[in-house]
Parts: sequence; structure tokens; C-alpha cells
Amino acid sequence: KILLRYSFDFCKDDNERRPSENLGQVLFGERIETSPYKFSFKKDEKCKKLCTKTYVKDKTEDKNMLDFLKRGMQLNYQHHWIVDNMPVTWCYDVEDSQKYCNPGFPIGCLVTTEGRAKDACVINSEFNKKNTFYIFNHVDIKLTYHNGEGEGWRGARLVAATLEPKSINNADADKPTCEGPPMEVPGEFSSDVKITYTYSVSFEENNNIKWASRWDYILVSMPHTNIQWFSIMNSLVIVLFLSGMVAMIMLRTLHKDIARYNQVDQEDAQEESGWKQVHGDVFRPPRKGMLLSVFLGQGTQIFIMTFITLFLACLGFLSPANRGALMTCSVVLWVLLGTPAGYVSARLYKTFGGEKWKTNVLLTALLCPGIVFADFFLMNLILWVEGSSAAIPFGTLVAILALWFGISVPLTFIGAYFGFKRPAIEQPVRTNQIPRQIPEQSFFTKPVPGIVMGGILPFGCIFIQLFFILNSIWSHQMYYMFGFLFLVFIILLITCSEATILLCYFHLCAEDYHWWWRSFLTSGFTAVYLFVYAVHYFFSKLQIVGAASTILYFGYTSIMVLIFFLFTGTIGFFACFWFVNKIYSVVKVD
Repeated sequence: KILLRYSFDFCKDDNERRPSENLGQVLFGERIETSPYKFSFKKDEKCKKLCTKTYVKDKTEDKNMLDFLKRGMQLNYQHHWIVDNMPVTWCYDVEDSQKYCNPGFPIGCLVTTEGRAKDACVINSEFNKKNTFYIFNHVDIKLTYHNGEGEGWRGARLVAATLEPKSINNADADKPTCEGPPMEVPGEFSSDVKITYTYSVSFEENNNIKWASRWDYILVSMPHTNIQWFSIMNSLVIVLFLSGMVAMIMLRTLHKDIARYNQVDQEDAQEESGWKQVHGDVFRPPRKGMLLSVFLGQGTQIFIMTFITLFLACLGFLSPANRGALMTCSVVLWVLLGTPAGYVSARLYKTFGGEKWKTNVLLTALLCPGIVFADFFLMNLILWVEGSSAAIPFGTLVAILALWFGISVPLTFIGAYFGFKRPAIEQPVRTNQIPRQIPEQSFFTKPVPGIVMGGILPFGCIFIQLFFILNSIWSHQMYYMFGFLFLVFIILLITCSEATILLCYFHLCAEDYHWWWRSFLTSGFTAVYLFVYAVHYFFSKLQIVGAASTILYFGYTSIMVLIFFLFTGTIGFFACFWFVNKIYSVVKVD
């Protein structure tokens, strides 16, 4: 949802300050501002008034403001508050007597014209008037602290911050009592509306909660750990099945093939069919080798970046408490990993017999990052036009360009220099001058069916995890299960490799030696399934309205899909490259 700063007519802080945000927060659109809710430590407040907002029915400006407020309630917009870097959570009971702590709370809710209570309106039976909005204009804030006096240190530390939102229509706006019927905002603006905002604060000592584990009550309440284990077991079954298949091919079929090929005389071998027959063509350079080498260079860069980021996240360096740390870490790593991208791209391009090395280096440094930046820039333009607070300032865009051209591009050039200096990768068999004719292929060994099938198994391993990742991006839920994610990352790596090797073997047995691009696209096709899933998620889970928000969703999704395509494609290619080199190096060829 596009968050429009100051479009909602709430109470403002008189002397507003904005803390400086890091790169990750700016890119994710997180903007922190001071609030008018003021309190002092251990000083309880009871029904303190903030301000009163009056909407006169004859004033167009007031009507627009109230309509915007109603629209926010209809779309279930949420307040996100922070105290001492802790999210202020709204904890309530869900089924099975479990407690769920939401790191935000709605600005209000709606009872439809049919009398159906939507979203948070189900919590109170008094919210029952048809075609009426109920605004949460009062909050009871409870701050829990850990006292250090009994443990040899002075002072206290905040260990939990919870609140309960309430809707109260105070009879006297000047001397609110915080008691009375709910604050109704009628669907039809027929009379003046007066909303008084109030709050209460209470402090509670709890020495059982340590400061280091103060996030636990939020994270424990997040359901889904059981689903996670189910998803891991499901993925492991796929991996075991694939590993069994690959092991069977490696040990039985290949072993027999190699023994047979190496025993039989060459005259008899002419009658043979199978992968040995294409030994003179299997290392024939692919068409569009330049593009493939560029994709693989970029994919290597993304692969190493993902691995290091997830590893650091597993060690706890990138926890939700460090806001924006995950994104900052990813961007910085990506910038610093230009050298392996340039090296891999240059080395493979040289192996393919390419000579336009300048074009290769420039494309490696600029093609995929350029597409991502252009997409990102367009999304930002839409945010600027819409007047959104999530729009990235011009200075940050310049800083990103400086990182890209000042650090990443030169590092890519250095990598490419070393890549071109090294000799081309030596192939185990010679390539014939005349290409061999490829026999008629069955439906399953044709390129497209093989590529489409190749992406199904890797996607099957990740789709449950993908649901939680999309929730954390679009539905403001915390993502903290990096241990699970790292496991899934390893499983995805194995599945992509094994699925590609299997299909590559079947194609070579059918005497089709065009494996370079196919190995990249087979596992890369997982990204297409990711896109299909993102479309399904958009229509089934999100309540996004308006062209701008829809374009933003699909714009950011396409960046994710491109990165994932390069990442999975690279894994598949190198697995297949290793496999093909291995099997042809043990066959005797005259």
C-alpha cells in the first residue's frame, strides 16, 4: 500500500524530528517520524488528551479528509509505532487459546451496509451499526521494563511494549473520561463529526524477561513453525528422490555406458547410440554465447551475495531489530562482488571462443543491473507522482549510481581482466568441424517440455517459504526464520543441480548436444513459476486497489523474478557443466 505522509488527519508532533535512516530502510520505504504521544519513565498517565479534530459537513476540505480516513479504514491501513527500537504490538487471542502479537494496529474498521463486521470490527459486539466506520481514537499503552538494581547495574531496560486500541466517543472533548460508546463515523457525511484522540500509559516491572530476548514474545506468537518443518520435510523428500535418481544414473547407467564404450572396438561403436555419439559436438560453443556468459557472471555475483547474506542472517547479525540491515548488507555485498562476476563472464566467453571482450565486460557490468535500476527508477517515479513517503530521495538514487559506477563497474573490469588473462577452460574432448545432425526428438526430449518440467521440482521446494517472504514484504509481517531459509537455500541448490543434470543426461542420450542454454533455462524456469505464484498471491491475499499500487507490485515482483532467474539458472548451468565435463573425461575417444 502506498503510504501518504500527512494525508491522514491525525494529531501531529509540534517539534517533529526525523532520525537518519540507513540505505536498507530508505530502499524499503521505511520512514520514521516522531509522534505526539509523550511519556516519562515510570510515570503513568490516565486518559490524556492529544487533540480534537472537527469535520464540518459543508467544508469540501473536511469532507475530503474524512473520506480519506474512511478509505484507510476500509483498506485496513495500520499504525506502526516504535519505542526504543521495539515495535509497539497489539496482542490478542486467536484460536486454540494462542496469543498473536501484531507489530501494528488498524486505524479503524468498518461495518458494511449488509451489517457484516470487517477486519478489527469483529473484536467488539458494540461495533454493529450498518454502514458505519469505527475509528480507534484511544490507546492503552503498557510498557514492561526489566529493573537492573537486583543484578548489580543501575537503571532499567524496556523489554516489551504493547497496546490495546479502543474506539471511544467522549461526551466532553475538553475533559475526556475515556468512557462511553464507540466513536462512530457514519458512512454518509450528513452531520459534523468531532473526533478526540486520547491515550493512557502504564508501566510494569518484569525481571523474568531479559533484554537480549525481548523480541521473543513477538516472534513466538507468529504461527507457522509447524508449517515450516512440514515444508522442509516435503523439500527433503524431493531432494532424496532426485538424489536417488541421479545416484542411480551415475552409478549404474553411466558406469555401464562407460565400461561398454571403453571395451567395444570403434567399428562396433558406430552402431551404438547414446551420449558418446555426440562427443565431437558436445562442447561446440553455444549460439549467443556472449549473452549466456553475461548472465552467468551476474548469476555468480547474485549467488555469492545470497549465500553470504543468509549466512550472516543465520548468525543473528541481520535480525529484525537492526532495521534495514538485510537490504543494506545485500546491496553492499552486491557492489563488492563485481570481481567474480567479471571473472566468470570473461573466462566463459573466452571458452566459447568470443573475441569482443570489451562488449562482454560492459554488458556484464551494465546489462542486468541496468534493467533492475531502470525498473526501480520507474517505480520511484510513480511514488513521486503519487506523493508517497516511500519515494526514494534524489540523493539516495545518486548514491546508488555512485556505488554502481564508482565501485561495482571498476571491480567487474578487474575481474574480467584476470578472466581474459587465464587460458580458456580446457575441454576433455575435441570438437568436430562439421556439426552432427540431431535425430528426431520425442516430445519429452524437445527443448520446451524439458525446460518447463525442470522448474517444477525446485519451485516445489521453495513455495511455502515464498509465502512467508511475500507476507513480510507486502503484509508487514516480520520475517526472522533465516535458519529455515538457509536450509531451503541449500535444498534449492541441490534440487536445481540434480534436476538439470537428470534432464541434461536424457537429452544427451537422445543425441541432442545443445545443452549450454538449456541447462541455464531448465533451472531458471523456476523463476517463471515464482512469477505465476506472485500473481496468485496478488489476487488471493492482497487487497490492492488503484493502478499505481498494482504497477508497483508487479514492478517490484519483476525485479525479484529477474534476480531469481539469474540465480537459479547459474546453479543449473554449472552443475550441468561439471557433469558433462566429468562424463566425457572418462570415455576413451580416438
